[in-house]
Amino acid sequence: MVDSGIGNLRSAEKALQRAGADARLVDDPESVAAAEGVVLPGVGAFGRCREALAAAGLDAAVVDTVARGVPLLGICVGLQLLYEGSDESPGVDGLGLLPGVVGRLPEGVKHPQMQWNRLVVTGLSCPLLTGPLLAPPAEAWVYFVHSYAAPVGPETVATCDYGGPVAAVVEAGEARIWATQFHPEKSGPVGLALLSGFVAEVARLAAHSAVRE
Repeated sequence: MVDSGIGNLRSAEKALQRAGADARLVDDPESVAAAEGVVLPGVGAFGRCREALAAAGLDAAVVDTVARGVPLLGICVGLQLLYEGSDESPGVDGLGLLPGVVGRLPEGVKHPQMQWNRLVVTGLSCPLLTGPLLAPPAEAWVYFVHSYAAPVGPETVATCDYGGPVAAVVEAGEARIWATQFHPEKSGPVGLALLSGFVAEVARLAAHSAVRE
């Protein structure tokens, strides 16, 4: 789990451990490069998180892991950082792993969205959205805290309704990228099920790579 020094990430680390991962917080590029799966969390403003990653050399490490086919899970602002930029921090480049610019939530709703909301799953093949708690017709409720969101596009595999469809889970399967706008570590059994899906996918891909080698 990439630790850029912003926010308390212990609850997310512990949730990953409960999901079966040998998870630990790391703050150096070498540890990121050695991981079989990488989690990119983010708390606070887009620009501040992006600058903290760059200052520690962690931005290049994350991009390199994706280029090498290492599975990546973004959480909250970690999802937003995957895009080209954000209206929250004009002039600050994102990691550019997904196309588009993050925008402010629609007018007419309270900012931030700080509540439980229901997932509307559209990507039925997504390995993180399987099982009785997540796959339709399950009523999967998860916890959001955000004022900005990624554009709804081809990579969007689940949305929530907040003044209209809002991207909640994205997937770029060939690049082995997944990300959630909500906080799975704060979303009870549903969030734990999603993290378990990521852990299982990391293990499956690592085993497949070992056989090929």
